[in-house]
Amino acid sequence: MAGILKGDFVALTQKEGAPFYTRGNYGYPQSGGSFELDLIEATYLVECGRLEVTSEGRTMRFDELFCHSSSVHEDFDIRYIVYRDIRQRGCIVRNECGEYDMTMYERGKNISNSRPQYYVRAVSERSSTDIASFKDQIQETQGRGRQLLYAVVDEEGDLGYYVMSKVNPRGNVSDRVCGTHRGRLVRDRVFVFDPDSCKALNGASFYGKIISGVLQLSIIEACHLMRSGSLEVEGPDGLMDLESLIAYGRSVQEEFDMRMSAYTDLRGRGLVVKAGFKYGTHFRVYEDSPDDCHARYLIHSVPASTVTMWPEISRIVRLSMGVKKDILFCRVTDRTEYMIFKWVRP
Repeated sequence: MAGILKGDFVALTQKEGAPFYTRGNYGYPQSGGSFELDLIEATYLVECGRLEVTSEGRTMRFDELFCHSSSVHEDFDIRYIVYRDIRQRGCIVRNECGEYDMTMYERGKNISNSRPQYYVRAVSERSSTDIASFKDQIQETQGRGRQLLYAVVDEEGDLGYYVMSKVNPRGNVSDRVCGTHRGRLVRDRVFVFDPDSCKALNGASFYGKIISGVLQLSIIEACHLMRSGSLEVEGPDGLMDLESLIAYGRSVQEEFDMRMSAYTDLRGRGLVVKAGFKYGTHFRVYEDSPDDCHARYLIHSVPASTVTMWPEISRIVRLSMGVKKDILFCRVTDRTEYMIFKWVRP
């Protein structure tokens, strides 16, 4: 088959274009019966040896067409690598304009008998991204009944695929505690020494950790309990009020307010929240008693708008997979939102 390069597309006659369109879902029908291939489609078909492209009467080599396409479209190389990989996996993929780079169909499906499974963004691992943009894209794709798929290309041309969606995590553990108990602030923790108070705080609601009969609470846990009237905290100069403990927490822990907001919201959802340091995240979260189940989620809280790099996202997603947990990015705004990132193999 042969086509003619016309700037940012390749033109095919009806005879040449119809087989590509009907058998492989390549190209776009035009009035009069002709077809147009976008440059990614044409470049891929030339690489596969299924198409010749001519320009000014001369057949173009693959490298010539690739370089021409790269001069016409920004990030053509990244998008081409993604397109090529998805096609070689046996899936139909169509290039798009606007917010998303491509639409992808489930393996075995095509554009005539199904709707797209994914909206795809093709990005370089070196690119930065604003978490706020994920929220808007996820909301739009889920509103259309689709999933958002990020295809991340590394410097060697290898790909990683990440599905992103919004979730509403829920658990079955009450955060309420009977009575008011007292603890002592020591450095960056609050210690509860009374055995009955230890049992009341740790028994049914799983606050803190008991070591040698003494309950250790993080400052965030202590603030949460003070706000509900379940805890009094004694500092070096006597009883502290909530504002003083919060101010102290800010002085000893980075991003204290953001973590506090995430913790409060998670506890309000019936989840048991524990430190996530050993996993490299802010929290690990249980849907039920930690004595009876493993942590379901790892939580990393982020500001409403924060710029991050893809290697950081990849690292934390792969780590969560290694310990068989889901990683949730908790976006702290006036309304806390949770986004789940999962590595997938299309």
